[in-house]
Amino acid sequence: MGESDFIAALKALASDPAARGLDDDAAVLELGSETLVLTHDVLVEGVHVRTDEDAADVAWKLVAVNLSDLAAKGAQPIGVLLGHMLGEGDARFIKGLREVLEAHDVPLLGGDTVRGSGPRSWGCTAIGRATHTPVPDRRNARAGDGVFVTGTLGRAMLGFEAADRDSDHALAYRRPSPLIAEGIALAPHVSAMMDVSDGLLLDCFRMAQASDISIDLDSSRFPVADSDMRDECVRWGDDYELLFTLPPETPLPVPATLIGKVGGDDLAPLWVDGEMIFPKDGIGYQH
Repeated sequence: MGESDFIAALKALASDPAARGLDDDAAVLELGSETLVLTHDVLVEGVHVRTDEDAADVAWKLVAVNLSDLAAKGAQPIGVLLGHMLGEGDARFIKGLREVLEAHDVPLLGGDTVRGSGPRSWGCTAIGRATHTPVPDRRNARAGDGVFVTGTLGRAMLGFEAADRDSDHALAYRRPSPLIAEGIALAPHVSAMMDVSDGLLLDCFRMAQASDISIDLDSSRFPVADSDMRDECVRWGDDYELLFTLPPETPLPVPATLIGKVGGDDLAPLWVDGEMIFPKDGIGYQH
């Protein structure tokens, strides 16, 4: 059973409205006058992080990728829960964890530790408070909207094997920066929003599919770190930029690049330069 098949099977169990049909990046739970946003991600050694990765960078990335999901909902982080598999470099892990929590002013609220054999894994649940309701959703892109992305794509890809571990590209891979302030600024204006974790093309496909519309992209507009590797930059992933749609004439509240437009219910969810593109074409990272 592949990842998409497994998630499809889980949808039958996720009947609570807070789960958003498992079509979004986070759960949205209304509690009285408060709206909480909850998300959970797992990193696996040799899959999401290199086997020789500094444990301090693993800790940073673990928290940052979860905060990025909160950013895509325009949520203000209020705490994290951590799942840690004990092993080599635990002291370094604590150091990196302290650094990322202090950098984003997020408290550690609890979690669990285990010891096992084989590749290590780490989990994190991030909890946030919505700053705007309705909370942004990847399912609400509308025909006629513009499609935008923040930042530059492909920096993490170029930094994956960078010789200089302190270069901008290397830090983009080792220690991504969740765009919390940008997500909060965008939340009142967007029709749909998500972060770019598995590659721009695949995440555009997912947004279009969830919204039951099509997205038409112009590859010449893609803001990439290396124009000679344009295609790789939008397929590799690990960017943690914000992908969003805005209704026409809406002022842009943060710096971002217009890369396409939202169409209607079409033959395919995703078009690039007039050609239909599908996940089977290798458009992003899938387990």
